[in-house]
Amino acid sequence: MTLRPFKLTDIDDFMAWVTDDRVSALTHWDTCTTKEEALNYLTKTIIPHPWFMAICLNGKPVGSIFVMPCRAEVGYALAFKYWGRGIVTRAMKMVVHLAFEEWPQLERIEALVALENVSSQRVLEKAGFFKEGVLVRYCNMKGKTWDMVMYSYVPNYPRV
Repeated sequence: MTLRPFKLTDIDDFMAWVTDDRVSALTHWDTCTTKEEALNYLTKTIIPHPWFMAICLNGKPVGSIFVMPCRAEVGYALAFKYWGRGIVTRAMKMVVHLAFEEWPQLERIEALVALENVSSQRVLEKAGFFKEGVLVRYCNMKGKTWDMVMYSYVPNYPRV
């Protein structure tokens, strides 16, 4: 078995599953009813998508697999002697811009911060992130259970 990007020449093999109601019944897409419809889906949705791959057996596409980059998570660390200089805030603004430029289908960027880490929360707020809420007992790190604060950056999202 191999994975590879789809090609236009895969259309006939692609038709085997995109026209099958049994396959599409449990997916986010509707069954294609014509070759033209399947070709349109292949050319407009699948081929341009950087994480949509053909599942191939002996070189023949038999299915697809993808990663839907709806959201991304960011994290950061900075040498102590550089803390308090706005470096991470500037870096965060840069990475947010680059991420949305690189992945136009990206809907949001998330950051999880320990509830106790008020400085890091402030960094995210200065970078344009907003606080969504506290995730109680969300993770275990270094032998301790932590409450985490979820921050997100969502372009053009109305803030209340």
